[in-house]
Amino acid sequence: MQFTDIQARLHDGRQLRFDDWQIQPGEYWAITGTNGSGKTALSCLFADELRLSHGVAADLPDAVAYVSLEAQAAQIELERKQDESDLNDCPDSGTLVRDLLTPLDDQVRHWIDVLNIGHLLDQGFRSLSTGESRKVLWINSLRQQPDLLVLDEPLEGLDQNSRVALNAELERIQQQGQAIVWVANRLDELPDWITHVVFMHQGQMLYSGAKAEVLAQPEVSGLMHFDRELAEFPESVRHYDLAADEPLLRLTDVSIRYGERTLFDQLSWQVEPGQHWAIQGPNGCGKTSLLQLITGDNPQCYRNDLWLFGMQRGTGETIWDIKKHIGIVSASLQWEYRATTNVLSTVISGLYDSIGLYQATGDDDKELALQWLELIGLRDKANQSLQHLSYGEQRLVLIARALIKQPPLLILDEPCQGLDDPSRQLVLAFINRLAQQRQVTLLYVTHLANEIPAAIEQRLHFEANNGYSQIRISTD
Repeated sequence: MQFTDIQARLHDGRQLRFDDWQIQPGEYWAITGTNGSGKTALSCLFADELRLSHGVAADLPDAVAYVSLEAQAAQIELERKQDESDLNDCPDSGTLVRDLLTPLDDQVRHWIDVLNIGHLLDQGFRSLSTGESRKVLWINSLRQQPDLLVLDEPLEGLDQNSRVALNAELERIQQQGQAIVWVANRLDELPDWITHVVFMHQGQMLYSGAKAEVLAQPEVSGLMHFDRELAEFPESVRHYDLAADEPLLRLTDVSIRYGERTLFDQLSWQVEPGQHWAIQGPNGCGKTSLLQLITGDNPQCYRNDLWLFGMQRGTGETIWDIKKHIGIVSASLQWEYRATTNVLSTVISGLYDSIGLYQATGDDDKELALQWLELIGLRDKANQSLQHLSYGEQRLVLIARALIKQPPLLILDEPCQGLDDPSRQLVLAFINRLAQQRQVTLLYVTHLANEIPAAIEQRLHFEANNGYSQIRISTD
């Protein structure tokens, strides 16, 4: 594969450009760089999916398969368009996993065993957790036996056991000769068998060559490291009248069931103001369903005994009475932002708990949102479309959206997903400061124990066995 004198216009108006890039047989390349640098756009060259304004792409593979967060979002959007729940007056679970993976030949069954999703075959794709749906799309990409497999942040959203198993299988198919390109935000996740690296920044290919040589460049180390002092948070403009002696939430003997499948039952749990919790467990164990129970996005909240902010669910309170006390960052929220909206409006919408902005806002709201965009390093993109940002940049914007009202309860469901190293360090610094201040109470979901700040001392552990979870509560 050879690319010569390449120029292409990116969504945000920047130019992707470089002089020459050649990939020889037996070389295994990673594309890395900062968020919004053009990594994913560069990977689209392999399938001739990026419109060039100048240059030549030669010797491209005939069949290219992609595994990416963007591809996952596209499949979920397709499933949502086919959702007939309103027409049928009952939940539509979507295409069965079994049908998506048919025919279930020996190769597919091998991957089903490796990724431990056999118990999901008769579930609808739409009902899967983020990690579970990622595994299904993984199998669909691998079964194609493509000439080139492009892995864009392939481990994001997967639990630790799945990461280990998948890494071992990728090394196996790499040794068998499968051509692979790895697109990475996190340098520490690059496998040992990667031989060469491209480093991107602001649409430019700064370095390309042997892995050790590129990663040793001082400019690469500097761009991938967060070392500036964290600025003070803007003062909150929202005030919450909550009883000091009431827990923020109290759950008693709570259960989550989908048809014949019980995720967990008899969960009793209480969260006090300033008491931060890390929520951990494997893919599909019920973490996200629990959070949706709290936010009111799961209708089973009405048949369970839940008290939130002094209100019992199902006693006349509105969903907005609940949501005004909550900020949230999650993959599902990011997928909800399908309508055209600019970055500034997205951040402001956090003050009004809406997907998009549907009312006039004052100068004070706009100035506050600009201050948060300054903190995350995206003030210069305030007027750009959210959809034209990279996945990682979108995630940063949604973090600012959640923080702008500094709510009593902040739910962070894998907030660092899709972020490059410096952005992840920035977000973890935000979380650490919030945890220490204890003015905002955190529920923090992560698969990576090393990303849990020391100030988050409580643990809710899900331990799943064939789709059913037992839950442990502990204090570190």
